[in-house]
Formats: sequence, structure tokens, C-alpha cells
Amino acid sequence: MFKIYKTDDKKIHDEERITPGSWINMVDPDAKEGEYIAKKFNLDVRDVLAARDDEESSRIELEDGYTLILVDVPTPEIIHDKQSYTTIPLGIIITENNLITVCRVDTPVLKPFIDGRVKEFSTKKKLRFVYQILFRVAALYQQNLRLIDKKRTNIEERLGSGSEDMDILELHALESTLVYFATSLRSNAAVLDRLTRYKRLEQYPDDKELLDDVITENRQAIEMTTIYKDILNGTRDLLSSVIDNKLNNVMKILTSITIVLGIPNIISGFYGMNVNAKWVPFANTVHGFALIVGIVVVICVIALGILKKKKLL
Repeated sequence: MFKIYKTDDKKIHDEERITPGSWINMVDPDAKEGEYIAKKFNLDVRDVLAARDDEESSRIELEDGYTLILVDVPTPEIIHDKQSYTTIPLGIIITENNLITVCRVDTPVLKPFIDGRVKEFSTKKKLRFVYQILFRVAALYQQNLRLIDKKRTNIEERLGSGSEDMDILELHALESTLVYFATSLRSNAAVLDRLTRYKRLEQYPDDKELLDDVITENRQAIEMTTIYKDILNGTRDLLSSVIDNKLNNVMKILTSITIVLGIPNIISGFYGMNVNAKWVPFANTVHGFALIVGIVVVICVIALGILKKKKLL
């Protein structure tokens, strides 16, 4: 599926046909749509549909008559019934008179442009439009990174009240997401660095300033990813320590109970020996059984008191 947009008088409009200065936004295009756009603009169909492959790496390629820019953008996904994040390619093709964007999903990176919420946005200023898209990509990374850190904080707050197995799975998913983000952001940084060196892409002073802002935002997102990875590793270690501590407490309680329950077994074992009754205390006493049970209870209570005093129970 693809839609055509064009800005006039600082307002964006849907268009029915492709004209110079229009923006073609392709969302999960099929092979037929890819061939149509490729033929329309004399493009390589593999470049048009490159963004459909999740394994495509970020890069920039200068071809005859057009420029292909591939960057990774964050997108949500569901893992173990929990929302997580991954990265997918976003293709940007700059032709002589038009700009084409291609993505497998309807990415929120482009939604502000479609809704007309981006200042100084014009589909006719192709290079500035590209930089504005890249700026939104870096901003979306930062937004998702803050959500990831908020989820980590929620897990950390639950450590005292009891952690579930889902917390461990969620921490693993967040850790995997940060790995994807770090890899994608570094790849995007390489693309931005190459954009600063290409003389073929004509840049105006304002465009250069915007590109510098994009590079700064992307660098900040990389730093945030590194910081949050370190914090997440600390939370993971803390969770492991809490689980180990709970296991140790359980083992202490079970050991203490075993010690206390061993006292009646030892005494009853003595009385169960096949010896003359005259050598067994209270054997011939009228209330001998009650006395023995009382002595056992007293010894068990004393043992419990000692264990509690030693903080073993």
C-alpha cells in the first residue's frame, strides 16, 4: 500500500497522482507496488523493496538518478504477552523531484508529518525532509529508551514485595532490546557520518545545522542505551541476589525445623530400645508418658528459642 502526500501553503494534502515535489509513503508494499514505483522513477526494484527485509543493514547508496538511505527504526513487538521493542529498516529514496519512504509497518516516525505536526515541513525540500525524518528516528529511540527504563524501575520496585518468573523474562527481553538498539544506533551513526561527507547531496546552511542536531540526538540515544544497559545489568544482579537470599532463608527455616523435629525422634528412639524397664526413666511412673512428652516439648521450645536468638529461624 502506498499513499501520496504534498505540502502547499505549509499544509499537507493527500494526492491522487504523483507530481514533482510529492512524497510517496509505502507501507508494507507488495512486489507489484514495488515494480510500479521502480518503473515510474527508473529505480532498482530491489532498492525499493529493501526495507521489507528485517535483516537489511543501515547504509546509504548513491545510484544513477537517485539515492537510497536505509536506517533502523524502533517498533513495538509482543514477547511472552509483554510489550517489547525491536528495530526494523526504514527506506528513504531521494529522486530528482520526489521522495519515497518504505517501511514494513506504519511507523510512528512518519505519523507527525502526515498529521501536519512538524514545523517547517515541506515535501519539496527533500534533503531537509530526510533530516527531519532522521531527527524523529533518534527522538523515537530516546522515547522508547525512557519507557524501557520505566519498566525496569517497576520491576525493581517489586523486588521487595516478591518477584515472579515473568520479571526475569521481562528483564531478559529489555536487555535484548537494548542490544538491538545499540547495534542499530551505531549503524545509523555511520549513515549520518557519511551524509556529512557526500557532496552530491546539496546542503544549505540550515540543513547542515539540522544534520548536526540529528547527529547529536543520535549520539545522545547511544549514550542513553549504554547507561541503561549498565543499570539493567545491575537490576538483573540485584534480582539474582534477592532470589538467592530468599532461597537461603527457606533453607535456614527448613534446617531449623529439621533440628527441632529431630529432638522427639532421638528421645523416642531411646525409649524404643529393647532394654529392661528399670533402666528407662519414668518407665514405671503412672504419668510417665505425659512427663516425657512435656520434657520433649520444653526441650523443643528451648531449641526454638536458641535458633531464633541466633537468627537461624
